Amino acid sequence: MTDRNKIVCYLNELLNITEFDDYCVNGLQVEGKKNIKKVILGVSASLRLFQEAVEKNADMILVHHGIFWKSDPSPFALTGIFRERLALLLKNDINLLAYHLPLDAHPEFGNNAQILKLLNITPIKPIDVGFLGELNSKLYREEFLKIVNQKLNTESQFFAFGSSEVHRILVVSGGSSNYYKMAIENQADTFIGGEIKENVVRELEEVGLNYINAGHYNTEKFGVQALSNELAKKFNLSCDFIDVPNPV
Repeated sequence: MTDRNKIVCYLNELLNITEFDDYCVNGLQVEGKKNIKKVILGVSASLRLFQEAVEKNADMILVHHGIFWKSDPSPFALTGIFRERLALLLKNDINLLAYHLPLDAHPEFGNNAQILKLLNITPIKPIDVGFLGELNSKLYREEFLKIVNQKLNTESQFFAFGSSEVHRILVVSGGSSNYYKMAIENQADTFIGGEIKENVVRELEEVGLNYINAGHYNTEKFGVQALSNELAKKFNLSCDFIDVPNPV
C-alpha cells in the first residue's frame, strides 16, 4: 500500500502543475481512501469509467479530463450525471486525480512527447503545450498518414493543403487546430492535432499547411498510459488503463 498524499505530491511535482494557468483543477479532485493499492487510468471522467473502477476494486482513478472546470456554473447544483458520478466515487471511497495541460506538455510523459516517440519524430523544441519535431528522412504525406493511423490506432481526417512530403511536424494533442499559426511560424509542413474547427479548414488551405486530425481522444491516451507504467514502477502499484473508445 502507498499513502495517497505521497502519490499526489509526486505527480504534482513531476508534472509541474504550478507552472500552468489551466482551466481545471489539476491534482486531487475528489478525496477517497488514504491507502492505495489499485489505480485505474483513463482519458476522461465518465460514469462508465468509474463503474469499471468499482468493479476492479480501485482505490484511485487518474484521468486527463476530470470533472471540475472553470466553465462550470458558479454556484453550481449537484444534479444529474454530475451527481451520479460523484455519488459513485464517494460511496466507494475512490480518489479522483486529473492532470490536463501539465500532462499535454510534459517532455517525457506528456501526450505530445509520447506521440513523437511513437512516430519516431525527433523533438526540436516545445511549442506551448505541444512539440515541434522532425523525421530523420522525408516521407510522402500519404505514407506518413498511414503510419499515424497505425501507431495511434485511429482513422484521421487528412487535410492535404501543404507539401507533398512530410519532414517538420508540430504535434499538439486535443482541441488544438487554432495552433496552426504556430506551425507556420516554426516552418512546419505538417500539423498533428485532435480536433478541427470549421473556419480553420479554409485557413489551413490558404496558408498551405497539412493538417492531420487524429482525434481528441486518440491523441490523449498516451500520457495516462505512460503515467500508468511510471506509477506501477515507482510505487509498486497495480495500474490498469481502461479504454473507453470515443470517435471524437
